[in-house]
Amino acid sequence: MKRVFVALLSACAALAMGGSATAATLDNVKARGALNCGANGQLPGFGMPDSQGIWTGFDVEMCRAIAAAIFNDPQKVKFVALTAKDRFTALQSGDTDVLIRNTTWTLSRDTQLGLNATAINYFDGQGFIVRKSLKLNSALELNDAAVCVQQGTTTELNLSDYFRANKMRLKSVTFATLDEALKAYDTGRCDAYTTDASQLYSVRLKLAKPEEHVVLPEIVSKEPFSAFVRHGDDQWFDIVRWTLFAMLNAEEFGITRANVDEQAKSDNPEIKRLLGSEGNFGEQLGLTKDWVIRIVKNVGNYGEVFDRTLGAGSALKITRGQNALWTKGGLQYAPPVR
Repeated sequence: MKRVFVALLSACAALAMGGSATAATLDNVKARGALNCGANGQLPGFGMPDSQGIWTGFDVEMCRAIAAAIFNDPQKVKFVALTAKDRFTALQSGDTDVLIRNTTWTLSRDTQLGLNATAINYFDGQGFIVRKSLKLNSALELNDAAVCVQQGTTTELNLSDYFRANKMRLKSVTFATLDEALKAYDTGRCDAYTTDASQLYSVRLKLAKPEEHVVLPEIVSKEPFSAFVRHGDDQWFDIVRWTLFAMLNAEEFGITRANVDEQAKSDNPEIKRLLGSEGNFGEQLGLTKDWVIRIVKNVGNYGEVFDRTLGAGSALKITRGQNALWTKGGLQYAPPVR
């Protein structure tokens, strides 16, 4: 009995320290030969397939960056289109290895779902879009308005909180998917549509007459987007988190797709550590020494990805704002490779 008791204690300790019972995501991804990434599928700029079935968007590129770090091939990703309602279930069940789907990091999601948020890849906030014909200048003028919103999102709760806090009456009209909510707004079932401010610029492009709609100035919530992984696999958590950090550090040091090979010859000790010519930091993650070179060469640094999917090089033209590097007045800041 004593031996059984000791064995049980050892097993419990192993689970508490490392979650070793489930710590096999990297091995599973390698054995499968591809990363299964949960993505949006309906949101321009963040994640959706084009007319040829090729996925594009900011979140999509973050998935490809992980694949590049592991396989040196950003195309070794299977994208799984998920609604807001089923996104967490798909990750919990193992249908996806990681969820990168414009998903807000909150306390309950970090503690009640068996999941971990890894790091903030995009700072956002919730806003409203309305028809110009309503001649509204502020969300505070939406008293008694019917507002279309997607179910199973922080957006739905924020909407209710905002109207309650400002003592306004709300007619909330909820839908399971983004496309359903947007169609209802576009056909006049609602006076306003609410979602994250970044999405408002994306979804306006999908309206029948985009020029007839305006985004109101108020930002009514904090929406820090993060990739999510399952509890119990610290190595995989580190890989997903440090993929983002690597892209941010690369941008800070001016390392781009075009110059990464030349930068690999740099004498700067920080760049040498980041690009693998000094130390064994990639190996500590379970990856190769050149893992950051793989990411940057195949996908780019954070700024390059932002520009072509959301920023000046995209149809959305979203300014960096809070998502600029800390050295340029923004909030994006990555720990050092050391």
